[in-house]
Amino acid sequence: MTKIDPVIAPGASIGILGGGQLGRMLAMAAASLGYKCHIYEPQSECPAKEVAGRFTCAAFEDEAALDAFAKSVDVITYEFENVPAATAQFLAARRPVRPGVESLAASQDRLVEKRFLQSLGLPTAPFLPVEDGGSLARAVAQLGRPAILKSRRNGYDGKGQATIREGSDVGAVFRSLGFPSSIVEGKVNFVREASVIAARGLDGSFAAYDLCENRHENHILAKTIVPAQAAPETAARAIEMTRVLADALSYVGVIGVEFFITLEKGRDGQMEEQLCVNEFAPRVHNSGHWTQDGATTSQFEQHIRAICGLPLGATTRLGDILMENLIGHEADGWASILGNPEARLHLYGKGEARAGRKMGHVTYVNQKPCA
Repeated sequence: MTKIDPVIAPGASIGILGGGQLGRMLAMAAASLGYKCHIYEPQSECPAKEVAGRFTCAAFEDEAALDAFAKSVDVITYEFENVPAATAQFLAARRPVRPGVESLAASQDRLVEKRFLQSLGLPTAPFLPVEDGGSLARAVAQLGRPAILKSRRNGYDGKGQATIREGSDVGAVFRSLGFPSSIVEGKVNFVREASVIAARGLDGSFAAYDLCENRHENHILAKTIVPAQAAPETAARAIEMTRVLADALSYVGVIGVEFFITLEKGRDGQMEEQLCVNEFAPRVHNSGHWTQDGATTSQFEQHIRAICGLPLGATTRLGDILMENLIGHEADGWASILGNPEARLHLYGKGEARAGRKMGHVTYVNQKPCA
């Protein structure tokens, strides 16, 4: 019989690696369930610091600080997937780290991630590894143009990637990216982008929210619409793919899986929706922020429930949802947003509004989907 780790009861302390807005909202959800939180973050000023009981400012390579941090908490999680593997392994030898180190390893490297997804039978964009300008030229010749060159590590919100179009100088594109270890992907002609936010518990239980439709601007998520404009069988397949992935990783916590929805000609000649997995995030996800106001259990509470071994909460959607990110100075319109009785405003407490910086989000429940 599989051994199930003991429940970490309310009153215990949760360690969170990373002090950004996701860590902030995790700490707030943990407090509502009676947990204390200790944030570990290399930057002295961060959104999560203001809402947590304890805060450690230290490098992820500082083993003395990491050891003291581990001794002060009962379980450890993280709010972003680029925690160094050595840090996660060091902490996992001292306290439960959830999701596990294997989930980090599978998501931190795009090449490893794509190969892992394919090993599970999950469809991805065609891809090839790239180590130099010559291998990039050969890969583009095989995959065709347009193609997308991406760094294997540390890419998010469009950073660390470039599009290779007809007429592009392949060598110049490779040099401009500045990452010798990269991956090139064939372009996917999708009709919309979507995501599944789901959770897997310590006991293997699984709960997913409704499929979300995502609209991006300048490579940054701008809007999430729930439910997504997709056939019911497409949504069901996306959720099942997410379950397969979570089970394969023996995952514990909330996971976000991004999909492309394409239209392909079926056997009967009719156009059918197909799914392509773009990537997954082993953490709470921006496209799940709508759950704070639009679902019975928020993704942040769900993550705390999962990593502490509590029963997973209901994922029932409370209406038609529109969530909008507030990027840069869009957050300056907070007064107008607060004056709208249909709006639910969440600001992250960041001091400086910069272009491309996520400052908050606003959720509208029972809104008609965007055109």
